[in-house]
Amino acid sequence: MAHILIVDDSPTEVHVLTTMLESTGHTVYSASNGEAGIEMAKELKPTLILMDVVMPGMNGFQATRQLTRDEDTANIPVIIVTTKDQETDRVWGLRQGAKGYVTKPIDETLLMEKIAELVG
Repeated sequence: MAHILIVDDSPTEVHVLTTMLESTGHTVYSASNGEAGIEMAKELKPTLILMDVVMPGMNGFQATRQLTRDEDTANIPVIIVTTKDQETDRVWGLRQGAKGYVTKPIDETLLMEKIAELVG
């Protein structure tokens, strides 16, 4: 199973995602902002990152761009998980290097399919 880093400033969202992922055997870590998420990604080298967009300080688009352009973390797939549901947001997120874009409230089946597709 995968080691998944959740980067989200909402304790509720982190809890929901953690419960969902741990129930299917994944190991979960979390960071509450973009800067901490980047540091944890470099340290832990997770299998996958779930990235919120709207956070204090560095937003998820900026953090995703930094992760996907850094040779230490470029091979870690990022799925953006956000309330931002406009097509322009989705396109922008994918242009930052994200491998997937899922909107909240989270469709558990869709998210699990996307994770399986990226981590095998």
